[in-house]
Amino acid sequence: MSHFTSEDEALLQSMLRQLLQSVKEKITGAPSVECAEEILLHLEETDENFHNYEFVKYLRQYINNTVGSVIEEETEKCTSAQNQGEVSGYDTLVQHVTKKTRESKEYREMMHALKNVMMVVVESLINKFEEDRMRNKELDSKTKKERQSGVYTDNCSDSDSSFNQSYTFMSQEQLQLLVERLDPIQPKEVRQEALQTLCFAPPSDVLNSESWPSLRKHLTMYLSDPDATFSEKILRFYAKTFSTSPFNMTRDVYTSLVRHLELYFLSGDYSLCISAGLDVSNTDINRLLKKVRLLNEYQKEAPSSWIRHPEKYMEEVVESTLSLLSVKHEPNHPASPDFLSPVYFLALLDIKAVWFKKWTHAYYSRTVVLRLLEKKYKSLINAAVQQCLDYFEFCKAAVNKNSGVNDFSQQRCSDKQNFSYTGPELQYVHFVHSLCFLGRLLIYKQGRNLFPVQLKNRKDSVSVTDLLVLFTQLIYYSPSYPKTALATCTDNYSPASLVMEILQVFCDQTGCAAECLYTDAVIDALLHPVQSLLSGTEVHINCLETTLIDVADILARIAAVEDGLSLLLYGENEKTAREDSSAAVHVIVQFTKKLLHDDISLLSGSEILPVVKGAFIFVCRQMYRTCEGLQMLIPYGLHESIGEAWKKTSLLSERVPTPVTGVDSTSSISLESKNITGAMNDCVNFMFNSLSKKRQRNAYEEFGNGVIVTQMATTPTGAIALQSSGFIKALVTELWALLECGKDDVRITQPKSTPVDPIDQSCQKSFLSLINLLAYPAVFELLSKQDIPNKPMYSLREVPTGIIDIIDRLIILNSEAKIHSLFSYEQSHIFGLRLLNVLCCELNTLLLLETQYKVSQVLLTAQEENVTETSEGPGDFIIDGLSVERNHVLVRINLIGGPQERILPLRVLDTGSDPYPWPMFSSFPLPNCYLAEIPRKAEFRQDKDLDKLLSLLKSPEKQTGWRENCRKQFCRVMKARPDIISGTILAELIEKFVSHLSESRSDCYFSTGNYKATDADVKNESLSSVQQLGVEMTVRYGKYLNLLKEHAKNELCFVLMNCEKFLKQQQRTVVSPLCCLQERYAGYDWFASSVFLIMSGDAEKTLTFLQRFSRLLVSAFLWLPRLHISMHLPITTVESGIHPVYFCSAHHIEMLLKAELPLVSSAFHMSGFTPSQICLQWITQCFWNYMDWSEICHYIAICIFLGPDYQIYMCISVFRHLQQDILKHTEAQDLQVFLKEEALHGFRVSDYLEYMESLEAIYRPMLLKDMRNIRVQNT
Repeated sequence: MSHFTSEDEALLQSMLRQLLQSVKEKITGAPSVECAEEILLHLEETDENFHNYEFVKYLRQYINNTVGSVIEEETEKCTSAQNQGEVSGYDTLVQHVTKKTRESKEYREMMHALKNVMMVVVESLINKFEEDRMRNKELDSKTKKERQSGVYTDNCSDSDSSFNQSYTFMSQEQLQLLVERLDPIQPKEVRQEALQTLCFAPPSDVLNSESWPSLRKHLTMYLSDPDATFSEKILRFYAKTFSTSPFNMTRDVYTSLVRHLELYFLSGDYSLCISAGLDVSNTDINRLLKKVRLLNEYQKEAPSSWIRHPEKYMEEVVESTLSLLSVKHEPNHPASPDFLSPVYFLALLDIKAVWFKKWTHAYYSRTVVLRLLEKKYKSLINAAVQQCLDYFEFCKAAVNKNSGVNDFSQQRCSDKQNFSYTGPELQYVHFVHSLCFLGRLLIYKQGRNLFPVQLKNRKDSVSVTDLLVLFTQLIYYSPSYPKTALATCTDNYSPASLVMEILQVFCDQTGCAAECLYTDAVIDALLHPVQSLLSGTEVHINCLETTLIDVADILARIAAVEDGLSLLLYGENEKTAREDSSAAVHVIVQFTKKLLHDDISLLSGSEILPVVKGAFIFVCRQMYRTCEGLQMLIPYGLHESIGEAWKKTSLLSERVPTPVTGVDSTSSISLESKNITGAMNDCVNFMFNSLSKKRQRNAYEEFGNGVIVTQMATTPTGAIALQSSGFIKALVTELWALLECGKDDVRITQPKSTPVDPIDQSCQKSFLSLINLLAYPAVFELLSKQDIPNKPMYSLREVPTGIIDIIDRLIILNSEAKIHSLFSYEQSHIFGLRLLNVLCCELNTLLLLETQYKVSQVLLTAQEENVTETSEGPGDFIIDGLSVERNHVLVRINLIGGPQERILPLRVLDTGSDPYPWPMFSSFPLPNCYLAEIPRKAEFRQDKDLDKLLSLLKSPEKQTGWRENCRKQFCRVMKARPDIISGTILAELIEKFVSHLSESRSDCYFSTGNYKATDADVKNESLSSVQQLGVEMTVRYGKYLNLLKEHAKNELCFVLMNCEKFLKQQQRTVVSPLCCLQERYAGYDWFASSVFLIMSGDAEKTLTFLQRFSRLLVSAFLWLPRLHISMHLPITTVESGIHPVYFCSAHHIEMLLKAELPLVSSAFHMSGFTPSQICLQWITQCFWNYMDWSEICHYIAICIFLGPDYQIYMCISVFRHLQQDILKHTEAQDLQVFLKEEALHGFRVSDYLEYMESLEAIYRPMLLKDMRNIRVQNT
C-alpha cells in the first residue's frame, strides 16, 4: 500500500474534511494561525474522540500494514537482547525499536507516499475553500446593498464551507468601510449596525488593520454616548478582544478605555461625592462600574502573559492604571475632600486589591510598578496611609467613648441584596483596599524603601514601623463582631482578620519580618492588651479573648524564628537588655502564669478561655524550646503552673488527654527543667494521637515531634512513656510494613528493583527514628532482662511490635525459622546489622546486648556457616553483602580504640582484582591487621614548664592563688608540649592536684564518709555480667596500649567492687518501676576504668584517687556512677532517673552551640536529632572509641585542672571541628549515623585549648552557677 489511487485521494479528502469540521470550534477560537497549528498538533491529548475519527483510523491501519512487520522484527531482537542483559527497561526498548523503525527503508517509502498524497488532498481542499469564500463575498455585497441588519448575526454561516465560522473574516476594505460607517455624521442606525458588525469581527483582524487608530477614536468617543447600546456593544468587543488577543494588541484597547475613564472623572459631567453614597442600581453608575470591572478583570489576567512582550507595553498598562487611580480634584476645588475618586470604584470590585498582588508578584512587573509609584504616583501610597489613619482614629475615638461602632465588614453578610452604599461604607471599602494594598507593598524591600511618607495634615512623617504599629492597634481597636458572624460570612473583611492575614504573611518572609516586625515599638503594640491586663488598668478593647488569641498567634510566629526569639528575649538592643526585666519574654510569662492560675478577672467565665491559655502556652513553648529561652523562663517556675493546670483540667475531664491546644508543650519543659510531672504519659499520648491522626502541624513550628522523641528517649521516664503510649509499637509496625511488605497503595506495574543502597530509601526514615529512640537509657528500660522469643516457627503474617522483636527478627537470625519468615531476607537482615552497628557504638548498649544475647557468637556462627564447600571440607568465606556487614560489626564490637588505634574494615567492595582485602574470621582472636601499631613514645626531655607545674603541686604550703597558678602552668604545658601529659606524668599531676583540692574545704563540693578498701581477693562473681565483660574489654585495651600487666583483671575487679561499696554509702533507697533505679548503676564504669589505665593498673592508687576525687564538683560530671541514686541530689531528680550530665551539661552544650555554631545547631534541628544525646554518649563512655587514648587523657586532665565547665567547652570544640561534616551529613540525611559511628578524626584537645579558654571567659559564671546548683539546697 505504498501508492495511492484516485479513490484513495477522494476518500482521504472526505475524511480530512470530516476531521476539520469536527474540530472547527477549537480552530476558530484560536487567536492566531500559530495557535491553530498547536491545537491540531496536540489534538490527541485534548480530544477524547481523537481515535474515533475515520481519518485517524485510516492512517493507523495504513502505518500498521506498511511498517508493522518491521516493528515486530525489531521488538523480537530487542527482547532477546534484554533477556541477555544487553538492554534494560521498558523505556529503552521503545526508544530502540522506534529508532530502528524510522531508519528502515519501508518507513522512508511510507512517509514519501503520504507526503505526496496529502499535498494533493490539501491543495484540493484549499481550492474548495477559495470557491466558498468568493461565494460568501458575493452574498455579503448583496446583503450590504439591501441594508439588512441581520447580516452579521451568529447564524450567518454557509453549510458548504469546510471552515464554517461564527464570525466573518474581514478585509482591509471592509474595515475601512466600517470606520466610515462609525463616523458621527452617519445616522444612528448605521452606526449601531456597524458596531454590531464589529462585535462579530475577529479582534485580531481589527487591531492589526490600518484603520484601527481611527476606529479606536470613534470607539472611545462612543463610550460616553448617552445611548447605553453603544457602550454595551463596545464593551462587548473589548471583552472579546481581551479574552482572545495577545497582550501586545490588548494593551492598546486597555489604555484607551483607561484614558476614557480618566477624562470622564475629570470632566464637569462627573460630580459624585462620598457623603452622598452610591446607588449601583442607577443606570449611569451601573455602566461606569461595568467599565471599571472590565478593567479590573484585565488587570488580573494581564500579568500571566505580559512577560512575553516588551517591557514598554507592560509599562504603558501600569502607568495608565496608576494615572487613573491618582485622579482627584484640585486642592482648591470645593468638593475635593468629598470626591468619589476612581479608586473607590476599583475597591468596590476588588476589595482586597488582588490586581496589585498579581502585579507585584513577579520581579519583572514589580520593579516597574514600584518605580512608577516612587517617581510619579506616590500620592497613591499617601492616600492609602491617610485612609488607614483616618479609620483608626475613628475606631479609637468610638471605643474610648464606649460607643458602638458600626461594623461594616459584617453588614453585607445577610441574604438581603443591597443596591446602595452609604458614605461610611464607601470609606470602609476604600480602607480595606488601602490596607491590602499597603500590606502587599511592605512585603518587598523596594516597597519598604518608599517610606517614610509625608502627609499633608501631619507634622511627622509615617515610617514603616509607624504603619506596623497602626496595623497592630487595629487588631484591638477595630469593631467587634458576634461569634456567629464568621460562620455565616464567606469572606470576613473585619480589620482584625485582615491585619492578621498581613502580619502572618510578614512572619513568613524573613527579610520583611526583620525590618517590619522585629522592633520594640511593634512588640510593645502587640503586648499592649497584655500589659493592660497585667497592670489592672482600664481596658478599652473589643472582643478581648479574640484579640488575645490573635496577639498570641503573631508572638508565636515571631518566636519561631531565631531573630524574632532574640527580640522577645532581649529586645532590640540585646546587650543592654540582658540585665533588664522589661523584655517581652517577662511580660508574656507573667501573663501566662496569671492565665493558668485564673487570675485575670476580665476573662473569668469566658467560654474560650482554655483556647487563650493554650495560645499563650504555645508562645512560651516557642521560647523555651531553645536553651537560651529556657534559661530565661526557669526562674518563673512555669512548668509547675502548667503541671498544676494540667492536673486540674484532667480531674475535671476525668483525665481525657485533650484539654487545651499545645499541651504537648508540657513534655518538653518538664524534661528540660528537671521536673518530670505526672503529666508525662498524658503528654506523650497526646503527641502520639496527633501523629497517628496525621494532624497538620503549624507551618511555623520548627520544634517538631522528632526532636521531642529524641529528648524523651534519652531519659528513662520518657522511654517508658513512649512505650506505654503505643508510639514504639507504631514505629516498629510501620518499619516492618516498609521493609517486608511494601506500600499497599502502590500499584505494581513491574517487579521492584533490588535496592542499591544497604538500606532502601523508603526505610531510611524509620532507620533514623530507631536510632534516635534507642539511646542507652531507652535500651536499658526496654531490653533489660528481656529474653529473645526464639520461637520454633514464625508466621509470615506475624508482625513485630517492639524493640525485642526487631532484635529477634532482624538481627539475631540464629534459626531457619527466622530466615524463612522474611520475604526480603538479605535486605531485612542488612537493615538489622546496620542498626546493630550503630547501637553498639554506645559501649553500654554493646555490653548489654552481648551479655544478654551473645551477639558476637551469633555473628561468628553465621560467618562459619557462610563458606564454600569442597571435597576436602569447608573452603573460603563467601563474600556477599551479609558477610561483609557481619565482618564489620564483629571487628567494631570486639576492638576498643580511637581513630588511630583500630582499623575497621570497609563495607564496600573494591573494583580491583581483590574486591575485599579484609580477612574474615569465625573465631577469636581477631586478625592482627585490624590493630594499628602504637606509635613509639617520644623520649622524655626535661621541660621547664612541666617542672614548674610539678614543683607547684609538690609545695607543702599552698601560696595565695595556688590553684590559678597551677591552671596557668598546666595550660602552658598543654599548648607547648601536650604529648608529655600522659602516662606516669599525667597520673602524678592529677593525683597531687586532686589530693590538694580534696583537703581544702572550699574546694570540696560533696561530703563523703570514711571508707577502707576490703581484701584484694575480690571474686569476679560479685560483679554483674555487664561489668565483667567491661573489665575484659578494658584489660584488652590496656594491654594493647602497654599500660597493663597480666594480673590487671583482678586489680580492676577490686577497684570496681570497692567503688560500688564506697558509693553505696551515699545512696538513697528508691522505690521505682524504672530499671535504672535499682541498686546497681545501669552500665559500666568507664571513668573508673580510665583512671585505672592512667594509673597503669595500680588498684590502690586508683581507689585512693577516686575517693578523693569524689569530694569535688567535677566528679559529678566526669564520673557518672558517682551520683547514681545519690543522697546529694534532690529526690525528684533521683526519681526521674536523669543524670546532671544530661539536664545540666548537655543542656548548656545546646545553648552554647546555638550561640557559637548556629549552622551546626540548625543542622541538628533539621535532622530531628539532638546534640544532647550524642554528647551524653560521648561523656558517659569518656570518649572511648571516639578519641585515641592520649586525647582521652587530655580530656580528663583539662576537666580536672581547669574545671567541670570544660566538659561543655570540649563538646563545643568537637562540634566546631566537625562542622563541615555535620552540614554535609545533614544534607545526606544520615547525621545520627555519622556522629555515632565515626571516630573524631584529626581532633586534638590541645589544638582547641585556646578556643575553650575564650568560651570560659564568656560563659563560666553562668555555667558554674548552674553546675553548683545540682545538689539539695540548704534551706
